[in-house]
Amino acid sequence: MNHTIAFRFMKEEDIDQVLEVESQSFATPWSRDAFYNELNKNQFAFYIVAECDGKIIGYCGTWVIVDEAHITNIALRPEYRGQKLGEALLRKLIDMAKEMGAETMTLEVRTGNKVAQSLYRKLGFQDGAVRKGYYADNQEDALVMWVNLS
Repeated sequence: MNHTIAFRFMKEEDIDQVLEVESQSFATPWSRDAFYNELNKNQFAFYIVAECDGKIIGYCGTWVIVDEAHITNIALRPEYRGQKLGEALLRKLIDMAKEMGAETMTLEVRTGNKVAQSLYRKLGFQDGAVRKGYYADNQEDALVMWVNLS
């Protein structure tokens, strides 16, 4: 089956479906209020969604502050993983950040999440510092990764 994947900016009415993706992806998912505040109260936050046949299958977000972008989160529904959709979503986000003037991009990733690290490295991200005990749910360390976009 060949489905068309469309990418667009996240809207407030997408929050319910994004929360489904979030709860399927993370041990400590963000709340409805967190997404609402990102969309409506954070002037630096920008989120995009990936849609397939009218259903949101993934999303990612970034804060763009002056010339630096920081990825807040990226997630796909489990049944859509392993199909290069995370890469496509991240490429869209990088392009958007560049258009907004970002020259560098950073993110944190769990030190145990080798699949995500591999994707980030494929797109040019390099290893930076390690943040000890960064994740509150299990005290796992975070690897800070960064890429020069210019």
